[in-house]
Amino acid sequence: MDFSLSEEQKLVKDTAARFADEVLKPQAAHFDATHEHPAEACQALGELGFMGIAVSDEYGGAGMDYVSYVLALSEISRGDASVGVIMSVCNSLYCFPVMTFGTDEQKKAFLTPVASGQKLGCYGLTEAGAGSDPASMRTTAVLDGDEWVLNGEKKFITNGNVASYAVVAALTDKEKGSKGISSFIVDLENTNGFSVGRVEEKMGINASGTAELVFEDARIPKANLLGERGAGLKQMLTTLDSGRIGIGSQALGIGRAVLEEAVDYSLVREQFGKPISQFQAIQWKLADMAAALDAAELLLLRAAWMEDQHAHFEKQAAMAKMFASDAAMAAAVEGVQILGGYGYTREYPMERHMRDAKITQIYEGTNEIMRLVIARNLLRKR
Repeated sequence: MDFSLSEEQKLVKDTAARFADEVLKPQAAHFDATHEHPAEACQALGELGFMGIAVSDEYGGAGMDYVSYVLALSEISRGDASVGVIMSVCNSLYCFPVMTFGTDEQKKAFLTPVASGQKLGCYGLTEAGAGSDPASMRTTAVLDGDEWVLNGEKKFITNGNVASYAVVAALTDKEKGSKGISSFIVDLENTNGFSVGRVEEKMGINASGTAELVFEDARIPKANLLGERGAGLKQMLTTLDSGRIGIGSQALGIGRAVLEEAVDYSLVREQFGKPISQFQAIQWKLADMAAALDAAELLLLRAAWMEDQHAHFEKQAAMAKMFASDAAMAAAVEGVQILGGYGYTREYPMERHMRDAKITQIYEGTNEIMRLVIARNLLRKR
């Protein structure tokens, strides 16, 4: 078993780490406070090839593997978790389904702009009454001549307020239930009947917009159906498997930021005449963080490697996302504790990491759902 990285993977990791340290970390607090979309940072990531890492260069991507994706995304999220999730959604939730299920014409028109970093993409799945149970969605798409007519609202859509394109799930055959769901590519900039609804005020990841997508008799070309009619649920589940590797990587990056800052603080903060790093209580907290985060990284790299091998990785992605997000949240809680009163103030970034970490246990499948996915895979073999 070889744990070493290729030269290309090392370069990706080093490039992302340098970008995180030099560009993202210095401005992360500003973007968190102002809720401003970090447009310049996202454009720079596109120029580095990080908005379509695993997309072939034929369609504007970097043509790298998913292991490189984990390495890059965790470093970017270490610098700014908001930028990390913007990058994750473009790669996992938009580029992946278009690349996997789209026609050559669709890829040229709708994949290339996002994979190359010129535009942003998003994924319209969740609704007010359809979160963990996507089969409860109410958005519909009715074929009218050469156009599909979309009606409905999608909620909690990351990048929804800034994206140019979206993959949207809708019911095309109500009587078939979950087997009547189809996916569509929507050009949000040029679709009459589409509007951005409420932009949420959130606990964390504040520089990442979370918005409603509203479709009122929105007409899109018949050719924008993604894959086959009625294949939406299967596409959705495959897409979310890939997306969970992205969110796990975001969580890992947050956890790494927590650990770095906790170690640095413990070395300079003195109590009872010596640095608090010399107290066993602090050492144990740091050790637990480090072990959990290393374990999370190994789970993520395994899931990414399996995706690269085109193996079935649903269980591994769920394990990695669940474990990494729990590890990040646990690290953030202890990080605040190590900093004491300072950890609870905006003077230090630790409280932001705690706010940012929480969502990784919720979106792209709550950790309760992750446990059901893992159990389903285990019991399927009996």
